[in-house]
Amino acid sequence: MFSVLRNATYRRLFAAQIVALMGTGLLTVALGLLAYDLAGGNAGAVLGTALTIKMLAYVGLAPVINALLARWPKKPVLVGADLVRAAMALSLPFITETWQIYVVIFLLQSASATFTPAFQSLIPTVLPDERDYTRALSLSRLAYDMEALASPALAAVLLTVMSYNNLFLGTVAGFLFSAAMVAMSVLPRVPAAEAPQATLWHRTTLGARIFWRNRRLRSLLALNLVVAAPTALVLVNTVVYVRDVLQGPDTDLALALACFGVGSMAIALSAPPLLERLGERTVMLTGAAVVPLVLAGAVAISWTAPRSGWWLLLTLWFIMGAANSTILTPSSRLLREASTEDTRAYVFTAQFSLSHACYILAYPLAGWVGAVAGLGWAAAGLTIVAMIGSAGAFLSWPRHDAAGTGDRAGEEQDSGQPARQRSRARR
Repeated sequence: MFSVLRNATYRRLFAAQIVALMGTGLLTVALGLLAYDLAGGNAGAVLGTALTIKMLAYVGLAPVINALLARWPKKPVLVGADLVRAAMALSLPFITETWQIYVVIFLLQSASATFTPAFQSLIPTVLPDERDYTRALSLSRLAYDMEALASPALAAVLLTVMSYNNLFLGTVAGFLFSAAMVAMSVLPRVPAAEAPQATLWHRTTLGARIFWRNRRLRSLLALNLVVAAPTALVLVNTVVYVRDVLQGPDTDLALALACFGVGSMAIALSAPPLLERLGERTVMLTGAAVVPLVLAGAVAISWTAPRSGWWLLLTLWFIMGAANSTILTPSSRLLREASTEDTRAYVFTAQFSLSHACYILAYPLAGWVGAVAGLGWAAAGLTIVAMIGSAGAFLSWPRHDAAGTGDRAGEEQDSGQPARQRSRARR
């Protein structure tokens, strides 16, 4: 897996990703403490509003920003987005009102909605070989999982010697380091992404239209819903399972979250040989079949609280992390295969936006239903959501659609590029 780091450009981009992720993790911890300082017992409402603003920025702004910047070179777009993120993080220690948090988070996440899809769509061009690209996807998944484990631990250590406001400086440093790595990289030249006569609306909706015309990408839409259900349950309700249902100490919360991350990492490390042997369909749909079963186990814990509930919870969280990773790790391979160089940025942006839209449903279902009706009903609702997504994925991804080419006529109409020219681009 680590052989792809021999590519100097990818090595710098991967380093930028890791350090920026660590900075974002420190931001999450510091933002929670800032919200508590400003709002006291209402800190949860402040953070909930901030997360909603984050998702709305991802869903609503990402396609528009990509359409506006589609013809710009990738390097200044990435560096500029990192500098905006650094500036917003630097302003957080000076905030004195809750509404200021919302403004800064909106601007920061708008910059992230610019950076992330552009960064992800660049990697297939940097690593054109499919095996190398698969290894890079596994490394990226591993980086996300490691950040989820390492950032809280690093924040805890730093908070013993400094105030939480200084954690924002770590976030600033992470984004500045990311900008420096991108600036130092020799990025491949990507052709102009769209014909000059195309309207802004056409460019904004291009990725979503390509998704709808490609059967494998329609399946990925449903799989995004499957992934959102267990992720929302784990992030929102693990603390309730540990403290209220199982009567465990605070340290059990960290251990449960770690099991979810370790399960995801286990699949990320083994993904390249699995995908080479079994292919995307078998691997991803296996995860889609497992997720509803594991969520049903979480319902059982909620309503029965068995004596072995703690070990059962750790097992279920490990399997949920692994099942999620079987879907998340290969997903970008589908995006790469369904796009050409001139449509790739639009397709990756559509996935970024549409996948985050699922969380607008999953987070309130996990939080609000859990608070009003009980944890069991929240887990049951998320189980139903995962079952619907899983059924949609199986129905949308035909067994014999190995190429996953979808509707070529529709793709040609959207991209404005002749089929023969696109074929040469793929080769």
